[in-house]
Amino acid sequence: MNSLQVDRTSEWFVPKFGSDRFRKSVGILFLPYTAIVTCFAALGAISGPMDIERIAAICIIYFLALGISAHLLDAVGGKTKPWGNLPKRKVWSIALGALGISFAIGIYYAFLDSPLLFPIGILEGFFLFAYNLEWFGGKFHNKASTIISWGVLPVFAGSAIQTNSISYETIMIAAITALITFALISTSRPYKLLKLNNGDINLIKRKELVLKMLSLGVVLGTISYFILKFYFIS
Repeated sequence: MNSLQVDRTSEWFVPKFGSDRFRKSVGILFLPYTAIVTCFAALGAISGPMDIERIAAICIIYFLALGISAHLLDAVGGKTKPWGNLPKRKVWSIALGALGISFAIGIYYAFLDSPLLFPIGILEGFFLFAYNLEWFGGKFHNKASTIISWGVLPVFAGSAIQTNSISYETIMIAAITALITFALISTSRPYKLLKLNNGDINLIKRKELVLKMLSLGVVLGTISYFILKFYFIS
């Protein structure tokens, strides 16, 4: 079966300037959505002791694993080809390289004093490949997998790297991030279909605004939570 060609270079998060190669290179990272998941991991880490090194480490782990590796694999492994026919060998090399660095950092902290990262990392690795490469007939390419791998596990990983535990505060944060993830995918998927089918421009703009507000809200909320914990609680 031939892959579907779905052009996403007109998405709101793709730069409107620069060469086609530059625009695709930035767009393929889905930076607003990558920022959301990276912030979720940071929120989990912030919920524990304020060890800045570990907060930075978990953010780097998720930026590399999700922002680079997962999105590159999705670009070459799914049924659709939203960024055109990319050089598979090069894309796979970059994706696996980024994933290797991500796992190396995680394994370091897991062996150091945070073994809870091992099961979380295994689960995230499974979802990364099963979701983006649509293994098992695409059975894991769904909302539930997205909510677990994007909305819950990053928060747990952030907490695990700090304290090797999952506190009640972490669980409450994960419940909120799961709801945000549900809202995100419930908006982004209809938005993508509307764009694909040249749907109502006003409806597209409304959904686009929701996506922008969710992305900005998560980033600003994470920064605010960090400031609150660092200066007033810790």
